[in-house]
Amino acid sequence: MAFLKKHRLGCLIIAAVLYLLVGAMAPFAIYPEISEYTKAMVSTEQFFENTASGDRAMILETGQSAWEERIRLMDKAEKRIVLTTFDMREGQSTEDVLSVILHKADEGVSVKILIDGISGFLRMEGRPIFYALSTHPNVEIKIYNPVNILLPWRLQGRMHDKYVMVDEKAYFLGGRNSFDYFIGTYETENNSLDREVLVYNPDSNGSIKQLETYFDSVWHMDVCRLFHDDSSLAEHPKVMKQRKVLEERYSYLRENYPELFGDYDYKEVTCPVDGVRLVTNPTGIYAKEPVVFYTMAELMKGAGERVDLHTPYIVCNDYMYEKLGEVADKVQNPRMVINSVENGDNIVASSDYLWSKPSVVDIGFDLYEYDGGTSTHGKSIVIDDDIAIVGSYNFDLRSSYMDTEMMLAVKSPGLAAKLQSNMDALERDCRHVVHAEKDEVPEHLNVADLPVGRYFIMRLIGLVLKPFRFVI
Repeated sequence: MAFLKKHRLGCLIIAAVLYLLVGAMAPFAIYPEISEYTKAMVSTEQFFENTASGDRAMILETGQSAWEERIRLMDKAEKRIVLTTFDMREGQSTEDVLSVILHKADEGVSVKILIDGISGFLRMEGRPIFYALSTHPNVEIKIYNPVNILLPWRLQGRMHDKYVMVDEKAYFLGGRNSFDYFIGTYETENNSLDREVLVYNPDSNGSIKQLETYFDSVWHMDVCRLFHDDSSLAEHPKVMKQRKVLEERYSYLRENYPELFGDYDYKEVTCPVDGVRLVTNPTGIYAKEPVVFYTMAELMKGAGERVDLHTPYIVCNDYMYEKLGEVADKVQNPRMVINSVENGDNIVASSDYLWSKPSVVDIGFDLYEYDGGTSTHGKSIVIDDDIAIVGSYNFDLRSSYMDTEMMLAVKSPGLAAKLQSNMDALERDCRHVVHAEKDEVPEHLNVADLPVGRYFIMRLIGLVLKPFRFVI
């Protein structure tokens, strides 16, 4: 007791740290198994049954195309706009998008924006640009699982979804967050490659119904809270000033990019679709069945000849290694592309890979590491010549067991061919992993050096985090 009295402050700090760490980690320490119900729901033979509905689709491969389609599509809204993202930050592309949304809200369009709690806490609080939207009578912004450090067991439950819906006719989803790092061509300290799939149906009777149902299920969850829905805040001078900035920004866009605001025929730029299926994880804030992972693995196992998988990083437990190994055993030409350690921008995942690379190689996929100089954030799969899959899901433990995630599987030879072409272009800037200690590097490729100091720091991070891999 004398020791505790003498070091009361230190003991309180240690107790608080342990409370936060144990509270945040404990709910996810045990991996949930796939239920028999989930297995029964995933029938690859009938996966696209009753999903052919006249949809058409296209790939948004570049940040510029993502910027253009956000503005073009949102400005055509007549009834509603839904924007859901893991991360939204201030920036020029954000001003562009929000200026269009504000203008449409002024015209009477209903707007719903759903943001993850981490982004809401770190990137949106105290920023007048977001209050300019949240205080508008036709706009609702909700935060999924707002941060509360007094309840650490809730901190890790994150919403990783990214998609936009406009009216009943079009939507797009993928891996892009909502800021300059991913959208547009504005100069930033860093940027990232990514992709989305846009689905259009002029008859308002397509796969958007699947996404609407999913969105509604999340939007009405008890863990979602309104963000500064206070009409009096609209009169704050900084908020009024920001609203004026957005109004002027919209006028600037219309004047300088008239092609984005006129008539546009999506039929000319989209491919016909035979079927679309949305795959999602459970939406709660605690440990989840790995539904998206299991479904992707089962779909890949059903391939006749070829699987091409792109994921920024790969972090697996024994179950995931086993399932991916089953894919490798059944498919003639399975290929996997990830960021190289030198090229990736997630130091934690890359640090884990330094230790787990032999196990990844042993899966049996033809493994490639992307060294194009800009980190790739895209999550995509092409199966044979007719199935294209794009979404938010990384092949890692966090995406499998912790976060909400989504992948859109599209049966369309035309879309699969376009996606494969885009993926082939990235693969030309990859080194081929022959085994854990040897790579084949194309002659044209200059692999960045990994400084010795950074290498040892990453090795240390990977070692220290080994007991906590379930949160990576």
